[in-house]
Amino acid sequence: MEAGNQNYQAGDIVYVIYRNPHTYNVANVQEAAVVHDPERPGQLALFLYETYFPLDDTIAVYPSMAEAEMAYEESFGSTHEEGLEW
Repeated sequence: MEAGNQNYQAGDIVYVIYRNPHTYNVANVQEAAVVHDPERPGQLALFLYETYFPLDDTIAVYPSMAEAEMAYEESFGSTHEEGLEW
């Protein structure tokens, strides 16, 4: 689901699939807050890990953890293999 398809407001909690910038093969679902972008007045941003990200169609945003986890499994496969969680 793309951010442009939703009417997000500052204060909303959303979920994104975040890829670790230091270990590119590690990704997980993370909670993010929709906030007013301090660098672009009148625009919204995602606040995640003490960083502001533009709230645009370059980041897939999900309204629930369940939807984000389903998208994660479709993209990366299950996090469970032979009963072990990675």
